[in-house]
Amino acid sequence: MTALDTLRGKYIEAIAAAADEAALEDVRLAALGKKGEISLKMRELGQMSPEERQTVGAALNRLRDELDASLRARKAGLADAALDARLKTEWLDVTLPGRPRRMGTIHPVSQVMAELTAIFADMGFAVAEGPQVESDWFNFDALNIPPEHPARQEHDTFFMARAPGDARPPHVLRTHTSPVQIRAMQAQGAPIRVIAPGRVYRMDMDQTHTPMFHQVEGLAIDRDISMANLKWVLEEFCRAFFEVPSVELRFRASHFPFTEPSAEVDIRCSWEGGQLKIGEGDGWLEILGSGMVHPKVLAAAGVNPDEWQGFAFGMGIDRIAMLKYGIPDLRAFFESDLRWLRHYGFAALDMPDLAGGLSR
Repeated sequence: MTALDTLRGKYIEAIAAAADEAALEDVRLAALGKKGEISLKMRELGQMSPEERQTVGAALNRLRDELDASLRARKAGLADAALDARLKTEWLDVTLPGRPRRMGTIHPVSQVMAELTAIFADMGFAVAEGPQVESDWFNFDALNIPPEHPARQEHDTFFMARAPGDARPPHVLRTHTSPVQIRAMQAQGAPIRVIAPGRVYRMDMDQTHTPMFHQVEGLAIDRDISMANLKWVLEEFCRAFFEVPSVELRFRASHFPFTEPSAEVDIRCSWEGGQLKIGEGDGWLEILGSGMVHPKVLAAAGVNPDEWQGFAFGMGIDRIAMLKYGIPDLRAFFESDLRWLRHYGFAALDMPDLAGGLSR
């Protein structure tokens, strides 16, 4: 038996005895690594005569190829054995019913927008939309907001930059969705019933305020509309949205430039054990602002205030989402935390339905 035969037998036996991939790698390095025995013998070929080099070199190449093939085969065998062992512990009974998987997650703001759209659609309100970058006229002047009003100052509103000499009227990131009501009246005239949900922007940031948030505003214009109609619409909305049998609202006199008379609206509630309960208790919680549309606003939108009148209201979508679903911090709505979204989010195909229950 030659030295190469002895070397072959040694490593074939070692390959067969390797119990795992780590041991097999040690064998490979000992035989075929840069400092392995086969590699060292290949370096000795330079010291041999041409005749010897040809014979021994061919034998070394055959041995190297054989060992490499054996190593690959053994590695594949170890992998198959490991897979078999894992499959014995990780089995699946295909006769069991499938496990439902959530297909995406709906953000609470999107869910609440869908809920309130369903509620107001049931009362005959269409959805109106408008641009988020508005002219100074639509955002302020048409809504009877005077030039000296605090909302028209740069510390409250995001004004768009203008080039020197630009004669166009100033533009802002809309501070409310009321400009959509002006555009809707200009386009459709009266009578009209619309809600305007969407993003709005104000310079504010704390636990209950963010520079960008969401509002929904409602508008109803007809010949004989009164505050009584407004009260009924808001009561029906709150009852359906909070999914309670009854609610009690309290109207407090207030002032908004675009409505007259104006009222802040509170809802009866309790905070027993730190949990908000709507429609019961001795507490009151402010949820929205409302009033009868100011005649100047109607005139600016091209509606004759001598023939038509109506009401308007507005509320924060993020705020009512926090109240309904127990979300403590407004800033979490905009932090893109998937863990938060999985906890507070909604199933993608679970559409709100008044008959079946909004949040079910």
